[in-house]
Amino acid sequence: MDELISSRASSAPQPAGPEAPSGTSPLPEGPVPIGSLVFADELPDGVVVADEVGRIVVFNRVAARLTGLDPAEVIGKFVFDVLPLRDSEGRDWWVYADPYGGLPTRTRHPERSLYLADGTEILVSIGYVREDRAKGGPRSPRPVRRLVISLRGAQQRERLERSRAELVSTVAHELRSPLTSVKGFTATLLNKWGRFTDDQKRVMLETVNADADRVTRLITELLDVSRIESGRMEVHRQLVDLPDRARKIVAGRVAAGDAEDRFRLEVLGGLPETWLDADKIDQILGNLVENAVRHGAGIVTIVIEPALIDDVVAAAVSVRDQGEGISPEVAPRVFRQFWRGKTRGASRHGWHGGGTGLGLYIVKGLVEAHGGTICVRRAPGGGAEFRFIVPAGTAAA
Repeated sequence: MDELISSRASSAPQPAGPEAPSGTSPLPEGPVPIGSLVFADELPDGVVVADEVGRIVVFNRVAARLTGLDPAEVIGKFVFDVLPLRDSEGRDWWVYADPYGGLPTRTRHPERSLYLADGTEILVSIGYVREDRAKGGPRSPRPVRRLVISLRGAQQRERLERSRAELVSTVAHELRSPLTSVKGFTATLLNKWGRFTDDQKRVMLETVNADADRVTRLITELLDVSRIESGRMEVHRQLVDLPDRARKIVAGRVAAGDAEDRFRLEVLGGLPETWLDADKIDQILGNLVENAVRHGAGIVTIVIEPALIDDVVAAAVSVRDQGEGISPEVAPRVFRQFWRGKTRGASRHGWHGGGTGLGLYIVKGLVEAHGGTICVRRAPGGGAEFRFIVPAGTAAA
């Protein structure tokens, strides 16, 4: 907090002498130590900084966009007048919070919804920069030197809340069907075991087993989504033979009943030694191949070849089919949560590799956790091509 915070607006010429806003710091001349200067206009959130008497010394570009105010016009004015913040009950936040005259031990206000004069809702968090306690002794009051106000648009929170509500609704719907089946067949077998033949019992138990697997897959998807959204997806690197992993995925599909001639594997020379998370690579490949089989047509081709990421040799994997493909206007949306595209077109159905519509979202998160990228485009021979590129990595990465 004690670093100099500046913006282009605050570095504009200011009145000299007694009319100059107190606390305004000009940009330093000459070399600036790394970390000592933060350009407020480059920050992703709105930032407003007020000095020890409440005059605004920083008003960055995002704050201007959120409030509709011109930074050049508000610099030097009192923050209470520029940002007349009120809570949901219409109370003046500055009056009841009293940041300059309140508790001398207060260091911050956590983020909360407040409203501007025109009713615009914004998310506001406030931090205090106080005088160093050592200057006045251990028991001396610590007056406010600066008030640092962070502003965010409420739309982001609303989108997050809608996404979470949709996730809960989808999960509840997806869990209801298999759990109803498991409960129904289990209760029937317990109450009327002797009335069924061995073949009938086997069919019921196989159904229960399949539905239990479905619930397990759903829970795994939810855990993956949680790790991706919180940035806690861990990658345990080991030496991975990508062509060998692809062969095992295809062999598993054939063992499950798919025709062997439905698949083709092409491996180009010059592949680097890849250090990746084997389980997550299997999950990525398995999901993309399943989607190509389920929603594509013709032969599913897996192409593994060398590629470049920032002029460094990497590995690229493409999964292609010979179906109708995905239209360009739809392509940017296929990696979103709950996206469903009918036969890969513009209408909604199920191009996602799972009942929840989370499959491709998870695939994208797993690829990015490796430091890679993924995209979807039209395959050379028609159909859809999902292509991801992952850096080779190292054992210590």
